Amino acid sequence: MELLNISSVVAVCTGSPFGYGRSRPSRTGRGATILDARTRKAAPILSQQRAHRIVFANEKGGTGKSTTAVHVAVALSYMGKKVAALDLDPRQRTMDRYIENREAIQEKRGIELPSPVCEVFRHKTEQALALAMERMDANADFILIDTPGRDDPLARAAAEQADTLVTPMNDSFVDFDLIGQVDAETFKVKKLSFYAELIWEARLKRSRMGMEQQRRELDWVVVRNRIGYTEARNMARLEKALAEMSKRVGFRIAKGLSERVIYRELFPSGLTLLDKGHLGDLGTSHLVARQELRGLIASLRLPGVGLPDAGAPEKGAPDKRTQDQAA
Repeated sequence: MELLNISSVVAVCTGSPFGYGRSRPSRTGRGATILDARTRKAAPILSQQRAHRIVFANEKGGTGKSTTAVHVAVALSYMGKKVAALDLDPRQRTMDRYIENREAIQEKRGIELPSPVCEVFRHKTEQALALAMERMDANADFILIDTPGRDDPLARAAAEQADTLVTPMNDSFVDFDLIGQVDAETFKVKKLSFYAELIWEARLKRSRMGMEQQRRELDWVVVRNRIGYTEARNMARLEKALAEMSKRVGFRIAKGLSERVIYRELFPSGLTLLDKGHLGDLGTSHLVARQELRGLIASLRLPGVGLPDAGAPEKGAPDKRTQDQAA
């Protein structure tokens, strides 16, 4: 498929209907009472979407998709937003397990942490998924959906429903190949790859279905996770290729989360970098990581969310000149 400029394609989010998987209301936190059993049964199916839908999707695994999704969900909860999360991978259920661990640490320590309500979607049909999201619309400001790291029909359906589609990728041409193929000599983009074509088709489908429903346009954000700091020439080539693809395909580029051991260490406790006072003494690298997260939230440009001051170092954090050495 030849490269096409589709940035002018109107992509509007479509709503529809669905049933839920298991729901586990959180016991604590400002975003913790979005959906209890009684609310789910009584919630009307609305014709007008109310919540902003953020879908985290990449058919390649190991890109930090679930970690990014959890941190964004907790960040929004800290801002006082009502956040509902839906895990579309009932086998691994990484996001759901993270929130389970978060609830367990609150009970164990007797603390309260702002948290999303998370459930696992266990149905098989696209109609059921649409109904689940539409019911969540009535009780949440934001719906975050974590999709499997593989080709999955429900992940494709979720992408069509997204207001913000977040595609985390590792900072390498191995991951870039998912959205575009480059010339081996010049590193110029030759053509779209299958995933970019899939999103392109999803946008066309939504533009046909969504005009009459007056949905928001889809904002596709490619998030560069695990950015390296040593291979400067390779980084420059990748940045150039991404910039070229973003203009032709119509996505934005955001800097995501660097490769840090802290993210793997936090999973068993369900804590995040935002849980000040519960992480012990943070080193320089952890403070830089928190600033990266603030920058990511700002880059997503979510409605009703004030842009965090990602550039101002917090107390004890290094200035910009020392961040690369700390990473």
